[in-house]
Amino acid sequence: MPNWTTAESALSALFAALSATLPPGAKLLRNAILPERIPPEGVAILRDGDPGEPEILLSPLRFLYEHRAEIDIAVEAANAAYRDAAFDALKRAIGAALAADRTLGGRCDYVLGEAPAPVGLPIEGAEGLKAATLGIVLTYETADPLL
Repeated sequence: MPNWTTAESALSALFAALSATLPPGAKLLRNAILPERIPPEGVAILRDGDPGEPEILLSPLRFLYEHRAEIDIAVEAANAAYRDAAFDALKRAIGAALAADRTLGGRCDYVLGEAPAPVGLPIEGAEGLKAATLGIVLTYETADPLL
């Protein structure tokens, strides 16, 4: 693994964990715009999010972060029952990835997902789209905010 910052190491580990658990056919992207064509199994887009203000410990100097990343998920299908099932499969896969290793291989102290608020989006000339943003809190510490 390259010599990444603590934040990038955690985000890359999260991306790897998600890619191992998403349903076959679902697309996983990072920091991308929503594609024009969404596969029937859906798309998940990991966004780096905001590390927020750290809690600072002085002896030894440590910065404790509760970094809030986000995962946008979307499913497009004319059949509402299929759309709901595919959407639920994406949510379950993300939950399974987090539950399987709450430390992402030791890159975080703890990882916790937040419940999404799904919305149905009518798009002119397209099938029904169901989407949500899931918050993922990555708790980690570092000796320097830039390392």
